[in-house]
Amino acid sequence: MTVTKHPQQRVAVFIDTQNLYHSAKNLYGAKVNFKNLLEDAVAGRQLIRAKAYVVNTEGGEEQPFFEALEKLGIDIKTKDIQIFAGGAKKADWDVGLAIDAIAIAQKIDAVVLATGDGDFVPLVKYLQAQECQVEVISFARSSSGMLKETADDFIDMGQDKKRYLIGNHRNKVTSRKK
Repeated sequence: MTVTKHPQQRVAVFIDTQNLYHSAKNLYGAKVNFKNLLEDAVAGRQLIRAKAYVVNTEGGEEQPFFEALEKLGIDIKTKDIQIFAGGAKKADWDVGLAIDAIAIAQKIDAVVLATGDGDFVPLVKYLQAQECQVEVISFARSSSGMLKETADDFIDMGQDKKRYLIGNHRNKVTSRKK
């Protein structure tokens, strides 16, 4: 399928912050450059809405990060982390993100999902059935193959680490003995 991106196109960006945070940290020992992510997701089109789904931790040390996202024009949706009896922690925004994307689908031309989570494949298919172009921006190495295949377009943030990462970009290249 040919992907259309033109200045009159209305776009909404939904950022699975936890997914990208853990991917950048685990793969590259770095943090995500959300300014560049948003710029490339919008790609010169009309930004109608940008939302980041974030988690409040027990200590509240994430507040400066939330403020930085808001300065970029990204709306923040917060949820408190759930701590279960056995000590397990969970903070899942999948349903909230999906509902928000479905709710705005009739008012936009393209949805950009900033995630590699394969749980969003049904959402992608639903939005496409509503005549909405669906694009994904994430790190290919930690993204669902089905999500990449199902989306109308996929931007691999791992292909341009200098643009999408802040901090260490540790290389996973192993030296070969000759």
